[in-house]
Amino acid sequence: MVKNFLKSWSGLVAGSKTRWLTLFIWILLIGVFSLIWPQVNDEETTDQQLLPDDMMSVQAMEIVEQEFADDSGTPLLLVWYRDGGLEMEDMKMIQGLYKELDAEPLAKQKMIPPFSEVPVEALLGSASEDGEALTTPVFFEKGTTTDEYNTILEDLRLLIEDSASERITQKELDESGLHVRFSGPVGIQTDTVSLFSNADFTLLLGTVVIVFALLIILYRSPILALVPLVAVGIAYGVISPLLGFLASKGWIEVDAQAISIMTVLLFGAGTDYCLFLISRYRDELRYERDKYTALKNAMSGVGGAIMMSSSSTVIGLLSLALGVYASYHRFAIPFSLSIFLMGIAALSVLPAILALIGRFAFIPFVPRPEEMIQELEEKKGKKLRRPRETNRFGKKIGEVVTNRPWTVILITLVVLGGLAAFVPKIQYTYALLDSFPDDMPSKEGFTIISDHYPPGEIAPIEVIVDADGEEIGYLKEELEDHPYVEVVSDMVEGAENSEIKKWKITLSIDPYSAEAVESIPEIKEIAAGALGGADDRVWVGGETATLYDTDQATSRDQSVIMPVLLLILAVMLVIFLRSFVAMAYLLFTVIISYASALGLGWIVLHYIFDVSAIQGLIPLYSFVFLVALGIDYNIFLVSSLWDYRKTMPLKNAISRSVAVTGGVISSAGLILAGTFAVLATMPFDVLVHFGTITAIGILLDTFIVRPLLVPAITSVLGRFSFWPGKLWKLKDDEALNERSRNE
Repeated sequence: MVKNFLKSWSGLVAGSKTRWLTLFIWILLIGVFSLIWPQVNDEETTDQQLLPDDMMSVQAMEIVEQEFADDSGTPLLLVWYRDGGLEMEDMKMIQGLYKELDAEPLAKQKMIPPFSEVPVEALLGSASEDGEALTTPVFFEKGTTTDEYNTILEDLRLLIEDSASERITQKELDESGLHVRFSGPVGIQTDTVSLFSNADFTLLLGTVVIVFALLIILYRSPILALVPLVAVGIAYGVISPLLGFLASKGWIEVDAQAISIMTVLLFGAGTDYCLFLISRYRDELRYERDKYTALKNAMSGVGGAIMMSSSSTVIGLLSLALGVYASYHRFAIPFSLSIFLMGIAALSVLPAILALIGRFAFIPFVPRPEEMIQELEEKKGKKLRRPRETNRFGKKIGEVVTNRPWTVILITLVVLGGLAAFVPKIQYTYALLDSFPDDMPSKEGFTIISDHYPPGEIAPIEVIVDADGEEIGYLKEELEDHPYVEVVSDMVEGAENSEIKKWKITLSIDPYSAEAVESIPEIKEIAAGALGGADDRVWVGGETATLYDTDQATSRDQSVIMPVLLLILAVMLVIFLRSFVAMAYLLFTVIISYASALGLGWIVLHYIFDVSAIQGLIPLYSFVFLVALGIDYNIFLVSSLWDYRKTMPLKNAISRSVAVTGGVISSAGLILAGTFAVLATMPFDVLVHFGTITAIGILLDTFIVRPLLVPAITSVLGRFSFWPGKLWKLKDDEALNERSRNE
C-alpha cells in the first residue's frame, strides 16, 4: 500500500506535467515567506537565563533583586593589568578616565564609583595583592541592547586611548605594558554576540563547501553534487522565515547555538535523504529506459525508508521538549520542524529536479539499460564501456558477516566496548566562559581576575534565609566552619521584609571547581540546620549555585529524555519492522555506538587536543542526535534486508542488503560526519565538542555498526530476527518459490 502511494505521489510531484509546478510552489513559498516574515537569524534571543524559574539559584536571584537590589545597573568590568605591577602613572590615568566619565557620561551610563575623588594611593591600594591587576566597574542601565553596548564600548575604547596615550598596549597579555580588558556581564554579552556575528554565514558556507566537495569525490559528477544542495537550499529557504515567524511571535526561542547546529543538521541529514533516493534512482535507470518510470520505482523502493527515517528523527528531536534546561527544549521545535520539512522536500523537490534533468544529472557516468547502450554503440560506431559493479567491496563484507558472524560480533564489541570504557573518565564543566576561546577579551579579563585575586572573590556565594522570627545570628559562625569558606560577610536584612536575611560567602577555592559546586548542598544544609531543617526557607545563589542547579537540571533531563527517546524509537521500529527482536538489537547497537563515540571523543579531545573538560550539555546532545540519526542508517539497511528476505534465503538476503546499501550509506555517513565536523571550526567549545563527538559517532555507526555488527547479529539470530512478524515463519525454500513466481 505504501509503495503504491509513493508511486502515485511520484507522478503527482514529478510527472511530466507537474514537475515544474512542484518547483514553482516551493519557490513561491520562499518568496512569500521571506517577504512577510523575518529570517530566523534576525530573531535570535540573547537571554542567558537557561534554568527554570523554580530552581534555587533563580529564586535566590529574584529575592536579591527584590530585597537587596542596589539599583546600580548592569556592570562592565574594566580589568587593568601590568606585568611586574601597576604604576602610579597608571592610576592617575585611570582616575582621569573616571573623571571624564563623570563629567561626560557614556550613553546608557547609570553610575560609576567615585574613583576620581579618592587619592591615587588609595586607588593603588585597591589593586590585587601582587599589585599587577585592578578591576574598576562602569554600570549601565538595565535593558540596554547588545547593539547599543557595541557602540558604547567603542566610544569607551576611544576615550581610553585618548586618556592613556601610549600607556595602553593592545598586545598579548604576556607582552610588557599596561593592558585593559572589558569583562563582566556587559563584556561577556557583547563578546558572545560578536563570536556569532559572522558565524552563521561562515558555517553555512563551510557546510555547503564540505558537502559539495565530498559529493564530487564520491560520485565524480558535478551536476549530481549540486542536486542535493539545491534541494536542501530550497527547503532551507522555506524553513528559515517560518522559524523566524514562530520566534517573532514568541512561540519558540532560538539562539545562535541552536541556529548553528540546525544549519549543519539540515544540510547533513537532508543530503542523506537525497542520496538515498538518488542512489536508488541511478540503479533503476540502469534497467529502465523511461526516466519517469525509473523515478516511480525508486520512490516506491526507498521512499518508505526516507519517511521512516525522517519521522524517527523528528520525533526523536521532539523529545528534547521534555527538558527543563533551556538549551535543550529550545532545540525541540526548530530542529524537528526543519527535519519534517526537509523530509517533505526530499520526497517532492528532489523528485521534481530529478524528473527535469533525468540521466543528465549523472554525467559523465550516465546510467543506461543494456539496450540503450547498444543503440548508442550502433549510432557512434564504437564499443562503449559498461558501468563497473559498484558494490564489490560491499559483497565481500556481506560474505564475511554471514560466514563468520560470531567473530565479527566479538571483535566489534571488544573495540566499541573498549572505547566506551573511557566514558567514566570524562570530566565535565558547565561554566559559560569555559566555552569561549582563550583570547576573547572578556575571558582574558576574567583570567586576570582569577589569577591575581583570591579565587573566591571572582564569584561569591549568597546565602538567603527566611528567619520567620527565629534568632539565627550565629549562622555566620557556622558557615565559617565549612572547610571551603574563606570569609562570611555580616548579615544584611531585606529592604521590604526584614525577616529575609543574606550573607555573602567568599570561598577559599575556585568557585567554578567541582569541589565548590558539590559544596552547595552542604552550605544549604548548614543554613537549614539553623532553621530546624526547614530547607524550603533557604536559598543559595551566585554563579557556583547556578552551576550546581545546571548540573541538577541536565541530569534530570538526561534521566527523562534518554529513556523516552528509546521508547519512542522502539515503538516506531516495531511498527515499521513488525519485529520485537530486531527492535531490541537495533536499539542495542545505537546505544553502544553512542557510548563508544563518547569515549573516543574524550580520547581525541582530552589526550590529543588537551581539553581538560567537555561541556556538560554534550552527553544528551550527542545521545539524541546519534540515536535519532544512527537509527536512520539501520532503517535503510534492514528495510532492504526485509525486502530481499521475501525472495531469497536469509543468508543471501543479508549479504545482498549489505552490498547494495553499503555504498550509499557509507557516502551518506561521510557527508553527515563531515557537516558535523564543520562545527569543530566554530569559536565556541560546546559546538566544537558536540561536532567532534557527533562526527566520530556517525563514522563509527557508518563503518562498524551498520556494515558489521547489525548484519552479523541478524545472521546469528537467523529467522528469529523477524519475530513475531510474517517473515519469522518464512523458510528459505518458500522465499525461493516466491522469487520464482515474481520472475
